Amino acid sequence: MLNNYLDKVLCGRQQVRFFFPLCGKAVDMKWLADMGHVIVGVEISEKAIKQFFEEHSLKYKEESVPDIPDAKLFKSSDARISLYQCDLHKFSSAIERQFGAIWDRGSLVAINPCDREKYAKLIMSLMDKDCKYLLDTLEYNPDLYKGPPFFVPEEAVKSLYGDACDIELVQSRNAFQEKHKAWGIDSLVEKVYLLTPKANRN
Repeated sequence: MLNNYLDKVLCGRQQVRFFFPLCGKAVDMKWLADMGHVIVGVEISEKAIKQFFEEHSLKYKEESVPDIPDAKLFKSSDARISLYQCDLHKFSSAIERQFGAIWDRGSLVAINPCDREKYAKLIMSLMDKDCKYLLDTLEYNPDLYKGPPFFVPEEAVKSLYGDACDIELVQSRNAFQEKHKAWGIDSLVEKVYLLTPKANRN
């Protein structure tokens, strides 16, 4: 999916620093790194991080993170991919500076609704002035299924980010599949937004 909007995210920029919140084993990280971009991800599961490197035959080294007790940093030998094994909310721009791009697929929708404001503040603190934040959300009838992944309506995106960011809806598609019947729902809409800091208006 990222491939469809990569031009909008990059805007002609090279060697962009991408942040992947709750990254798991996202294959896009390797794809972007191969294009010369720099990847930083945060994931609570050490197993998922190690599997990512192993599945892509990437050599890596493991380091401690002085500013985050009990956290670990897994870094590829070429230093293009750095994955932090830690609680996302303990991560900050003090650890890795700000980013030129953020790809949020499966992250905001995994966050408990009561923690969304805290999450949004963290994400916005990680955005540099030229950052492009691509956000993937799901909409369904929340009376039929409580999540996760959680229902994130357009109104919630605007409430969380609208004061600080310009928000562009770049995709809205029917994402319902047979497997989703197990959730007790009969419709599922995937929406993708591109967020840009308002200070970056041209």
